[in-house]
Amino acid sequence: MCNQKGGVGKTTSSINIAGALSQYGRRVLIVDFDPQGAATVGLGINANAVENTIYTALFDPSIDPHDIIQHTDFDNLDVMPANIDLSAAEVQLVTEVGREQILASVLRKVRNEYDLIIIDCQPSLGLLTVNALTAADGVMIPVAAEFFALRGVALLMQSIEKVQSRINPNLEVDGVLVTMYTRTLHSEEVLQRIYEAFGDKVFHTVISRSIKLPDATVAAAPITIYAPNHKTAQEYREVAREMVVRGVVA
Repeated sequence: MCNQKGGVGKTTSSINIAGALSQYGRRVLIVDFDPQGAATVGLGINANAVENTIYTALFDPSIDPHDIIQHTDFDNLDVMPANIDLSAAEVQLVTEVGREQILASVLRKVRNEYDLIIIDCQPSLGLLTVNALTAADGVMIPVAAEFFALRGVALLMQSIEKVQSRINPNLEVDGVLVTMYTRTLHSEEVLQRIYEAFGDKVFHTVISRSIKLPDATVAAAPITIYAPNHKTAQEYREVAREMVVRGVVA
């Protein structure tokens, strides 16, 4: 889940897509790869009270990733937590051997135990994001339905293409997810531009702007569980079904 622009719904979408798929019986792991640790907190885990985080796994090969994974209160949904320690990783990775491959080597030990692993990236195109793109089979790009959100997507696509050509030729763009949609002329125009730029890569379902999403975050639960009948919960379930149809998840 990647976009270098902040505030476009990466973490919200990671949590809620994972919540929807877990309710459909898929085993899902969220890797919180953002020093803010929002996905960790958003699933009810206190990252500062956890002994080991994804940061530990990156730099200590003796750590078993299974010892880092936290089971949430929700069936089939686990999280690999992060906290502010991860902010030091960007600098430390510079001197590491095979620095782009480190996350991939961590996840290799657990990837067969899950139907889907979602890496929730930080809003940046630095070494952490390159690690995520190297470890991933596909990228989902959340784009808010506003013009400023569109501007950075070209840069992100360049980064994806570089990783494809130099490190991970199997990497694909799985889809572009439009978030924070409102029934305004502005949103409609942006949506049209996104369709023009990405064609059938754009998910048919758009995620509406909703005050229920922050409420679900405070409750530390996916909206599909917190308010299952809400319109936005239905939208995230539709996205989850589209992912199955597209073959992103079996």
